[in-house]
Amino acid sequence: MSTKPQFRVLKKSRKSRARLGVIKARNGILHTPAFFPVATLAAVKTLDSQDIKNIGFEGLLANTYHLMLRPGSEAIKKAGGLHKFMGFNGVIATDSGGFQVFSLGKAREHNTAKIPNVLTSDVKTLAEKGRKLAVSNVWISDIKTLKVVKTGKLVKVRENGVWFRSHIDGQKHFLSPQKAIKIQEDLGADIIFCLDQPASPKDNKKETEKATERTHCWAEKCLEAHKRKGQMLFGIIQGGKYKDLRQKSAQFIGSLDFDGFGIGGSFGQSYGDSKKNMLEVLDWVIPLLPDSKPRHMLGIGYLNDIEQCVRAGIDLFDCVYPTRIARHGIAIINKNKTLNLQKAAFLQDKKPLSSNCLCPVCKNYSRAYISHLIRAKEITGMRLLTLHNLYFFKNFMDNIRERIKQGKS
Repeated sequence: MSTKPQFRVLKKSRKSRARLGVIKARNGILHTPAFFPVATLAAVKTLDSQDIKNIGFEGLLANTYHLMLRPGSEAIKKAGGLHKFMGFNGVIATDSGGFQVFSLGKAREHNTAKIPNVLTSDVKTLAEKGRKLAVSNVWISDIKTLKVVKTGKLVKVRENGVWFRSHIDGQKHFLSPQKAIKIQEDLGADIIFCLDQPASPKDNKKETEKATERTHCWAEKCLEAHKRKGQMLFGIIQGGKYKDLRQKSAQFIGSLDFDGFGIGGSFGQSYGDSKKNMLEVLDWVIPLLPDSKPRHMLGIGYLNDIEQCVRAGIDLFDCVYPTRIARHGIAIINKNKTLNLQKAAFLQDKKPLSSNCLCPVCKNYSRAYISHLIRAKEITGMRLLTLHNLYFFKNFMDNIRERIKQGKS
């Protein structure tokens, strides 16, 4: 395979902006529209890399910030890069750490999330850690972390980068655009992202504009720093809910020599407004981006959102949704229905999770058994639901591509 990655549009819909495409990356081929399961610390929780391949996913997404903290990018580089380190021979994307600028910063200060009223995993983790440490004297590093959790000062944004206070041990770490690129080059991912500063949905226009301008400045620095051949670098479009800022960002980032584009940031003041605003944002920015390059909707992965975003012209998605809800006992049955296996009523239910599903979980296990495992807090229960939910997502994306191919979407 050529070391130069390529993206090719195979077919465009006549009914929408939806399109079929293929990314030929250094370590694999990715058919789009595609969904990346999130492997934050180089693992999809409860699964291994072979599970992901067996389900049929061609790619996954790991987290630069968290891998920087542990085990460190140098350790992964010495192991041969992420692909060898985790034994995954497909396409790997890594975010830049930009989302943690928000989730560990203003998301905590403003008590909000990317889509308001939906708490982030980082915020939940920190809150839980704080509750546990409050009643237990443990390691001195944890006591320092508890102090940090209480004060809420985990992030300080500067013009040249971001200072993070580790949520693990309280140590300080500086992440600049150049360092974010260097870490991702060491990780050896196929698709990497520029360091950006997402604005909070509670930021006013002046604050959002400042964050967007800093994102643009950092994008240029990332482009200049990026040296590794065969690695696709995506620029990120910000601008919050403001049309003029979003369009300015799309025009600026779209004019630079990136291999693709991420659309990030927040989308409004309330959950309902956010959903409507998200599609408005895509209508604003998609026409301003080069048609020959892939577009990634960062951190969006609810099923109805994916359908609508594909029709709006998005090619790539990532989200913790299907795996996170699995660990809380939730099975996806269709795009509008889930089952909560925590409920005792399912202990008497001999049916599979879904009679229409051909995944190995539905072929071999009953709702009763899985409910028992979840209620008993057995890891196997979480694993089975994660397998099922990701299998559903894989088929969902396959069906979307087939509908585009047949001219139905």
